[in-house]
Amino acid sequence: MKIVMVSGSRNPEGQTARAANAILDGATNFGAVCERIFLPVHNLERCRQCEDNGWGICRTEGRCIIDDDFAGIVTLLKEADVAVFATPVYYSDLSESMRAFTDRLRRMCSHADGRSGIEDKPAVGICVAGGGGVGSLNCCVSLDKVLNTCGFDVVDMFPVRKQNLKAKLNQLRLAGAWLANKPKTK
Repeated sequence: MKIVMVSGSRNPEGQTARAANAILDGATNFGAVCERIFLPVHNLERCRQCEDNGWGICRTEGRCIIDDDFAGIVTLLKEADVAVFATPVYYSDLSESMRAFTDRLRRMCSHADGRSGIEDKPAVGICVAGGGGVGSLNCCVSLDKVLNTCGFDVVDMFPVRKQNLKAKLNQLRLAGAWLANKPKTK
């Protein structure tokens, strides 16, 4: 079992990382191999809306024309058995790096070749609100929508706020253990 965690957090030891690490720890305790990807340290451009109609080869070929780290991260996701997406919450929504990545991913997945290897892949979302702690539910709705648009089988969403992080860590460990033992449906 291979799990790839894509994080939109810049801080590999912050609240979002702690939440993501909890789900991965639960999975590794049951033999899963986990890989962590921190989007802010990668070279990722935003979508260029290449053509006059706002699309490009993403729509016709299921890939992105931009030569950066995006394609490599997508390959890792396609090779994984499970995908975990973790993002800090900014303005009740995804972090800017997660938004840039998922904006391009959903465009690529509008073509069958782009969806191949992603469609029906189990995915989990974790949205961690700091500060006052509001916005995690809205962020989960946003992340759920984009992951479903891409074709992932979204099996769970975890709204987390700094005020309940400690309690949620236990739930996340249990979810990781469940993911590691989840029978493959296809």
